[in-house]
Amino acid sequence: MPGYSGTTDEYLKRLRRIEGQVRGIARMVEDDTYCIDVLTQISAVTKALQAVSIGLVEDHLSHCVVHAAQSSEEEGQAKVREAADAIARLVRS
Repeated sequence: MPGYSGTTDEYLKRLRRIEGQVRGIARMVEDDTYCIDVLTQISAVTKALQAVSIGLVEDHLSHCVVHAAQSSEEEGQAKVREAADAIARLVRS
């Protein structure tokens, strides 16, 4: 079971809001809205996605990694490596 299972509804609500923002940006581009205004909205969507990402990382660490570490040292190390790799991908993006 994912670490975020207790907050699935919250994540879905946030993602739907982000989805609406992205559709709004598409409309802005279709309507030839001023570039800086479009970029401002893109920045807001990026920050919102980053907030979701950070929440998922926190949930993964506090649930999946902790559970694996309690099971065995090898499982714990594998989950830590997996989390580190995911964080590295987020930082690069």
